[in-house]
Amino acid sequence: MTSARAPWRRLDLGLAVGAAVLALLVLLSMTTEVQLIAVFASGAVVASLMTTPRRTAYLAIAAVLLGLLAHQWHDDTSTVDWLARVLLCGLLGLVAIQGAALRERREGRLERMTVIAETAQRAVLRSIPTAIGSVGLSARYVSATAEALVGGDLYEVAATPYGVRVIVGDVRGKGLEAVQTAASVLGAFRAAAFTEPDLAALSRTIDETLQRLVADEEFVTAIVGEFHGDKVTLANCGHHPPLLVHDEQVTEVDTGEPTVPLGMGSDPGLTEHSWPTGARMLFYTDGLVEARDKTGEFFPLDVYAAEIGEGSVEEALDRLVEHLLSYAGNRMNDDLALVLAESESQ
Repeated sequence: MTSARAPWRRLDLGLAVGAAVLALLVLLSMTTEVQLIAVFASGAVVASLMTTPRRTAYLAIAAVLLGLLAHQWHDDTSTVDWLARVLLCGLLGLVAIQGAALRERREGRLERMTVIAETAQRAVLRSIPTAIGSVGLSARYVSATAEALVGGDLYEVAATPYGVRVIVGDVRGKGLEAVQTAASVLGAFRAAAFTEPDLAALSRTIDETLQRLVADEEFVTAIVGEFHGDKVTLANCGHHPPLLVHDEQVTEVDTGEPTVPLGMGSDPGLTEHSWPTGARMLFYTDGLVEARDKTGEFFPLDVYAAEIGEGSVEEALDRLVEHLLSYAGNRMNDDLALVLAESESQ
């Protein structure tokens, strides 16, 4: 019984504001000589912008009833004029009810479309497991567009016969085309990560797929990694090298000379690095290092990088994103993708 009554205990702002407008108009009508009967329906019109058709109808009916009673304090008004004003009030009330119904239908369609869009976006950028074998994992995505969950940045992790493979990338451009390009890259990675024997071949396969699917001017900077035992292999396709945090030391991993991005004939060389127990590696996109504060200064990643090694990988990324958003005033000019990997004991 309690749960059934709970919705009625919550204040309906539209109903409250509409009732307040109606009460004000009635009060003015009673204390002045101004004929306001026709505009009593203004309360219903205001309510129609914020509440349901049924509650709008309550106010419309109340407006008509009060209009009928108004003859008591405007006894000098002719009957025909009085009834005409009441009729106009009723017509305006009907318009308000119809407006509330149309708004409610539009909002319902928008809500359904939003759910579909979110489902499609989450299919493009799926959540990753918290651990694969001895590799702990965490990822975060911050979209520069408030209405979107994903944009032109991308990440994915796959447990393959060759080790745990990861890709983090940044699509040139923004908007729907960038999302489509990101989906193409992720689809190519998911298909080829299990069949290509080394990262160079994997990168070339993604590159060839991308060249077939996108326009000539489109490209994707990306870094592809493979964790296997105590080693990590990296292929850099025009992207930021990852950061390695170990024994409270932060270093930028030397991935050699980066090749051209994916989609432009990328054929990266491979670099191999030690991956000791307890080490963490942060893969990131431009949004992390190109965020600015109100003075135009870039986010000082080196100031906060050491904190990447503190707490769990989830806590470390949450803390880093919090620092970034605070620094940028909660305004992101570029999408951000982060993947943090940790070497756990076997």
